[in-house]
Amino acid sequence: MKSKNSLQELSLAELIDKYPYIESFLLEQKFPLVRKDLTILEIYHQLSEGEKEDIVIEGEEFLSRVSAYIENMQDFLGEKETGVELLSLLAGNDKDGNQEQYERIDIKSGEIVALLGPTGSGKSRLLADIEWAAQGDSPTGRTILINGEKAAKEWRMNGSKKLVAQLSQNMNFVMDLSVEEFLYLHAESRLLENEHELVKKVIQKANDLAGETFSATSQITSLSGGQSRALMIADTAILSSSPIILIDEIENAGIDREKALDLLVGEEKIVLMATHDPTLALMADRRIVINNGAIVDLIERNNREKGILRDLKIVNNKLAKLRKELRYGKRPSLFD
Repeated sequence: MKSKNSLQELSLAELIDKYPYIESFLLEQKFPLVRKDLTILEIYHQLSEGEKEDIVIEGEEFLSRVSAYIENMQDFLGEKETGVELLSLLAGNDKDGNQEQYERIDIKSGEIVALLGPTGSGKSRLLADIEWAAQGDSPTGRTILINGEKAAKEWRMNGSKKLVAQLSQNMNFVMDLSVEEFLYLHAESRLLENEHELVKKVIQKANDLAGETFSATSQITSLSGGQSRALMIADTAILSSSPIILIDEIENAGIDREKALDLLVGEEKIVLMATHDPTLALMADRRIVINNGAIVDLIERNNREKGILRDLKIVNNKLAKLRKELRYGKRPSLFD
């Protein structure tokens, strides 16, 4: 439960600023929203006996109820103040029941890890283990630790507190809303502060990623595949509370992949990227190689591979320029 002592020290204005949803709770309890420069107890003690009788809950008990309400709302919204700074994978078994040949893999907040392996190798199973914070109870027998400890039940049982947000290559909207309306709906559902600034930032970042820009009033059902993925990446980075992001094969997504990854890790997310694309694989800090259901190797990117990545980016930029020229009916100038 939220410490009563910590709440006692906050003025009413600070309390509402930090937990915006508390204002409606106070109104429901008939608590007077006056002298917002004072704490809740200071306001309570200055009330007349008649005013105190109007309040549904009294004195110290009232502060306990406020604390419990904040705790429940944080659970509901997935906003607990304990974030994920470290994700750890403890070894399980391959598809034949053989022990994986590693003890523990630690992944830190702000790190990009590529998942590599042939189709059917077990990448999806690893991601499922992470998403549900497996505790030796999945087919692989792996255990997932959060911040060095066994995952608290909220990561496993609370549907609103998702450990993983997934971004796939195929993303289609079915809601008849504008981009702005869609983003406000998401921001309001999470009771985020500064909604207007956040929505504006998401649209700006999405247009920075997309090959072709769109406006706030564009209907989300009219967005192209690249625009849809750009919007969801920006939305996930800025509005989502999920600390771990799975990107599933976005090599052909029609977005600026490097900017997308920079945006996600800039928001202190852990990024797990299943890919077959060599450029994306080399953008990752480390690569997990999976085969026959087991993690068979963990490779850290070295300086030579950073050089290869620079060369690949030059080639990719030239190809992107060539595609654009052909798309708009121009003569190719690739080698000019």
